[in-house]
Amino acid sequence: MTKWLSGALALTVLTVASADARDAGRAPHWIGSWGSSQMVVEGDNALPADRAAAITLRQVVRLSAGGTRMRIRLSNAFGTRPLAIGAGHVAHAAALGTPRIDRGVRLTFAGRADAVIPAGAEIYSDPVAFGAEAGADLAVSLYLPDAAAPQTGHPGSRATSFTLAGEHVADPDLAGATPTTHWYALADIEVAGSANAGTVVAIGDSITDGYGVKPERNTRWPDVLAARLRASTATRAIGVVNAGIGGNRMLLDGLGPNLLARFDRDVIARSGVRWAILLEGVNDLGVLTREAPATPAQHAAIVAQIKAGYTQVVARAHAHGIKVIGGTVMPFGGNTYYHPGAETEADRQAINAFIRTSGTFDAVVDFDRVMRDPAHPDRLSPAYDSGDHLHPSEAGYRVMGSAVPLSLFGGATRPVIGALAPVPVLPAADPRPAIALTFDDIPAHGPLAPGQSRTDVIRSITTALAAARAPAFGFLNAGFGLDTPADSAKAIAAWRAAGLPLGNHSYSHGNLATVGAAAFAADVARNEAPLATVAKGTDWHWFRYPFLSEGGTPLVRDAARASLKAGGYRVAAVTMSFDDFKWNAPYAACAAKRDTAAITQLETRFLADARSAALASQARAKAQLGRDVPYVLLMHVGSFDARMMPRLLDLYRTMGFRFVTLQEAEADPYYTAAVDLSLPGPTPSLSGPPTLPPAAGPLPTSCA
Repeated sequence: MTKWLSGALALTVLTVASADARDAGRAPHWIGSWGSSQMVVEGDNALPADRAAAITLRQVVRLSAGGTRMRIRLSNAFGTRPLAIGAGHVAHAAALGTPRIDRGVRLTFAGRADAVIPAGAEIYSDPVAFGAEAGADLAVSLYLPDAAAPQTGHPGSRATSFTLAGEHVADPDLAGATPTTHWYALADIEVAGSANAGTVVAIGDSITDGYGVKPERNTRWPDVLAARLRASTATRAIGVVNAGIGGNRMLLDGLGPNLLARFDRDVIARSGVRWAILLEGVNDLGVLTREAPATPAQHAAIVAQIKAGYTQVVARAHAHGIKVIGGTVMPFGGNTYYHPGAETEADRQAINAFIRTSGTFDAVVDFDRVMRDPAHPDRLSPAYDSGDHLHPSEAGYRVMGSAVPLSLFGGATRPVIGALAPVPVLPAADPRPAIALTFDDIPAHGPLAPGQSRTDVIRSITTALAAARAPAFGFLNAGFGLDTPADSAKAIAAWRAAGLPLGNHSYSHGNLATVGAAAFAADVARNEAPLATVAKGTDWHWFRYPFLSEGGTPLVRDAARASLKAGGYRVAAVTMSFDDFKWNAPYAACAAKRDTAAITQLETRFLADARSAALASQARAKAQLGRDVPYVLLMHVGSFDARMMPRLLDLYRTMGFRFVTLQEAEADPYYTAAVDLSLPGPTPSLSGPPTLPPAAGPLPTSCA
């Protein structure tokens, strides 16, 4: 790591420390670190009569964000008479699956040890100075002199709670306690965060609630998302609240109140909420035809009503400054409880099209795409199916949690660089396929035409890009162009003068598979000081693998990914290429001989191969993923590239493409393994069939 980068990290630490000092005199900024959706607890889910009064109730939960101060929110939202709290206590859980605790403190309520929660109400405890790290397991103990009826709580805890007769909230062992797998009266744990901290609420049905997850596993998809957020310095201050309810519907009550009825309490009224991820609708569709077929009018009506429901909750969230991320409804073909048919699948497709393209949501996470079986897109992938063809397995929840781009939440954090920096999200309303233009081997690639300089090449390319309003990202090899250092320096300056960013392509373009991980890391680091100088003030922590090689073996690749992650990098993937560099040498030779006929042949072939490559990339994406991705096009700063750039950009526009930044393209979930190098490789590339159509003969060689 260079001295420059070390200095930048030291400056970041100093900035954070200064911000914390400024925050010290302010009122606490509370954010939800854990929470659950409250509902009526009835039948087998309720505390039995012999354990509903004069008991200690100890409940274990896992925080997402950490803090040194916290408060607890208790709920009697569905009670019809007051709920008395005789005493409260919070402590660290000593061992999951047991009632053992350590290092706890008693709770107070308006300075008192006890409290009364009116029917239909909720209350906060007083803040307590109690430190807990992100991901810590806490035990909240309550003494209930007489549990209210009906009880309020959350049946789907996926965690073991404990009850014991009498007041034992501070007992370290709670010997003789009876286990139960439900939560009661406990709505939220909030921590005091910095002014720019925030909370994500995942709101939905049993898929969000984690149906099938065993107690103490903490492997629901929001759990996976929370673990990813706290693993990153940039997002560690972001809390996650799981507001899923099993069997929940958008439009009608089922198990718990419908989403329209509970959205304000479960999202808007929570402290510090800045984002909501909404995944709801499968139960509405399934119930419609569970008992009997529905008429075409009923199918049309439920689709329209679900769309209207989405629009309502998004509008309500926006009125409070909360962004809503829509999750596409996952397939449930083959489920024997709902037994969906072709009409239900058509409804699901119509709803997902609305989620993806209507522009209603601030962003979209395409759970359907990552979870469906490519061979049978109306069904879950067998690798992710729990067996009932509706709920994911633990592996499926892991994929769901990994599919949410952390870049969606960048706005909640201080400005940073590198792999921690926010990545903007593609606008949901524009359905056209997108291309991000990237240029390798700056400042030099290939021979030049007579009288042409490297600076001329760069200026021709940047002028064409500006005329087409096409953003681009360049990748610097500081060891290139040393034969013409003055011209190379001017070329790099011309690229930056055009307002275009630069990333790292290593110093000398060594092939990872050949040089090995250690030499590769050293060459990347060698390129950093000159890159940081010319790219000052921008995020240059994007890396392009030389020769698109990731090492030949998983061991070498993983070592390289680890070194890049340690350096704060993201990888600029390549999902479209037509070997544009191959035209530069023939063109230079033909230009020297003024062979215009041969140059015309080169021009025709260049555009034809570019078109074929674009169509091939689209075909691969649709075959492998069922959709277009924002494509990342590999280009070079060559002499013929400069000549052809205006016509090439016109070609892509006539094919229906729009131009986006590299950051916008890689905000797509397909690129998750490129943006987050803690995930397994390789980098996404859309490799495989269908292959590029055969070239129409060799390139002209008469000028060489």
